[in-house]
Amino acid sequence: DMKNAVIGNNKQKANLIVLGAVPRLLYLLQQETSSTELRTECAVVLGSLAMGTENNVKSLLDCHIIPALLQGLLSPDLKFIEACLRCLRTIFISPVTPEDLLYTDATVISHLMALLSRSRYTQEYICQIFSHCCKGPDHQTILFNHGAVQNIAHLLVSTSYKVRMQALKCFSVLAFENPQVSMTLVNVSVDGELLPQIFVKMLQRDKPIEMQLTSAKCLTSMCRAGAIRTDDSCIILKTLPCLVRMCSKERLLEERVEGAETLAYLIETDVELQRIASITDHLISMLAEYFKYPSSVSAITDIKRLDHDLKHAHELRQAAFKLYASLGANDEDIRKKIIETENMMDRIVNGLSESSIKVRLAAVRCLHSLSRSVQQLRTSFQDHAVWKPLMKVLQNAPNEILVVASSTLCNLLLEFSPSKEPILESGAIELLCSLTQSENLALRVNGIWALMNMAFQAEQKIKSDILRGLSTEQLFQLLSDSDVNVLMKTLGLLRNLLSTRPHIDHIMSTHGKQIMQAVTLILEGEHNIEVKEQTLCILANIADGTTAKELIMTNDDILQKIKYYMSHSNAKLQLAAMFCISNLIWNEEEGSQERQDKLRDMGIVDILHKLSQSSDPNLCDKAKTALQQYLA
Repeated sequence: DMKNAVIGNNKQKANLIVLGAVPRLLYLLQQETSSTELRTECAVVLGSLAMGTENNVKSLLDCHIIPALLQGLLSPDLKFIEACLRCLRTIFISPVTPEDLLYTDATVISHLMALLSRSRYTQEYICQIFSHCCKGPDHQTILFNHGAVQNIAHLLVSTSYKVRMQALKCFSVLAFENPQVSMTLVNVSVDGELLPQIFVKMLQRDKPIEMQLTSAKCLTSMCRAGAIRTDDSCIILKTLPCLVRMCSKERLLEERVEGAETLAYLIETDVELQRIASITDHLISMLAEYFKYPSSVSAITDIKRLDHDLKHAHELRQAAFKLYASLGANDEDIRKKIIETENMMDRIVNGLSESSIKVRLAAVRCLHSLSRSVQQLRTSFQDHAVWKPLMKVLQNAPNEILVVASSTLCNLLLEFSPSKEPILESGAIELLCSLTQSENLALRVNGIWALMNMAFQAEQKIKSDILRGLSTEQLFQLLSDSDVNVLMKTLGLLRNLLSTRPHIDHIMSTHGKQIMQAVTLILEGEHNIEVKEQTLCILANIADGTTAKELIMTNDDILQKIKYYMSHSNAKLQLAAMFCISNLIWNEEEGSQERQDKLRDMGIVDILHKLSQSSDPNLCDKAKTALQQYLA
């Protein structure tokens, strides 16, 4: 009676729960003395209650329904097992159920694997439970180690469509971003056919859409993990076109979202796939439809659908931004096509200020991808004053947005970008200096990188502002950062600050002592060739100053280091050290005679004679030029 009362009636379900039916049903379900028929009916009623609202599921969880149902799976009776699994399936697919409840007892997974062979219902429900409860690498590893691949593979050729579909979904979550699973799947065969071939058959146009999409996701994961080559025909001729089809406006909203997101992931790092996708079925203009009315006109007859699509239209926008970002990641012509799509720049600018964090992140990613184009930085980015909303995004955004937004800012601050001036006026220096103090490595790198770009060929005021904003303490902090990227970019910043004579002299007159300390610190430390080379180049710049030279000439420690690097085994370092020497002994400059004498006494001329015999033409030329200064 209860079962018939609650089926399809949410009000009745809520009433029964309020009246305290759940503990009683669970008690009867667990009683050894209850007949199997009664226990099965209890499981069915509980399953029906779980089908209601999220609050119903919460009430069931509060009564510890999961341990009771898992216990029920030990029964010998198949009908009862199926009823328990059906109820478990309904509970686990609810967003309010924590997935970890499936993994608290290690024996549960192996018992579920064993139950897979019992009936097509156990197969369907267990696969559905696995695919919903497999979130992240830890879960993937547990299921993989319990033999999920071997146990589920043969279900892909089951006579039941539901079983095939749930097994396919299992593989799509097991393989996602998981090289270990993907590499295993390539070599598994069922009835003499390899899994990739089975997936390709499931991609065909005559198969249901959800099957096409899910098998495309499996092949995409395998391709991204390196298990299938990007130029394999099953990717180029099957998977990619299938995903492009999913983006057409005939498809449902969810299908268009999933199709675009999966395609974005498939082509994200491969230029050739980006080029192929960009010319398949007018994809670039097809994506423009994602920003328009969310449903196709034919579907408007369904008012519920219309309401749903209006609420979820933002998902379409974020999927389109993601795919545009992947398409434009490398190829200049594709970027041009994207930007020339109707109102594209306005759409991105609007996306940057949307309330949904997913849309904001995707819009910033898209902007970042397009900002790699010199052409676009000079034109579209300027026409739309993109820097304004971007600076706004950078104020107190979460880290994942900050990382992409600050990378974009790095590009907007490049020498040839007309946005550089207004960005400076809007307080960028302060913002970037604060990024260099972040705990997050990517943000530190981007902050210092953007400052480096900003200092390139900048006027003296900007350079002084950067030094003031950073503070000497912070500069030393960055120079002793454990990450070599941060170190290299900081040295790059110093090198850009110390360019053109008046600037070099000005900065060295205010910060000379600290900068010389920093240079010594690095030349003495355990650093790679690139780092040392960059540091010697900074010294060469200092040696080019008029008054700054003296800071080197009066520092015997540094002079000895330059001498040491002139005879180093690495030619790059030798060359960089020679630049320092050349700048110090250049004839036309005041005091050159005294400098030449001091360096001769140190034995520098002897080394120059040796280097002028070098087999390396660069070193040989540089040494001869330097020796001429002594003869002139």
